[in-house]
Amino acid sequence: MDANYFVNLALELGANHAVAFTIDDIVFDPRTILKCAFGCDDWGKGPTCPSRPNSLKPWEYENVLKRYSWGVIIHSTDKRKSQEISFAIEREAFLKGYYFAFSLSDCALCSECAGLSGRPCVNPKKARPAFHSVGIDVFKTVRKFGLPIDTLKSREETPNWYSAVFIE
Repeated sequence: MDANYFVNLALELGANHAVAFTIDDIVFDPRTILKCAFGCDDWGKGPTCPSRPNSLKPWEYENVLKRYSWGVIIHSTDKRKSQEISFAIEREAFLKGYYFAFSLSDCALCSECAGLSGRPCVNPKKARPAFHSVGIDVFKTVRKFGLPIDTLKSREETPNWYSAVFIE
């Protein structure tokens, strides 16, 4: 397992933290879809949203993701950086022979999302579902590693963004 290699790469690329996980560390909970459906302004609009046509539901993602045995969680206080690092790790893992490597990251590729305006996504090959939108309890998962995450009480607080790359 090249976990340390990918953790170090994530840190070199600017992650605040990066940790290796085994699939048993990931806390799946299908209730995440409730927070998406009844708490997210992007519901029904985003190209990576679980509301899009033909999207897997959280309980279906769980069956797929449990086929992986390990991966890397990436933490950043910058949403775009978190996504860029996760893509870089996914690509490097793929090039090292882990052809099923797959990143999950809340999309921040474009300054204005075409999908949220009802237009086709301009980066469909890079768009990925968010770590939380696939049925993963991000709070419980990252707290297992002592990583920072709290419910934000105001827009002035610095958010913690998490991405994950499932590798195998």
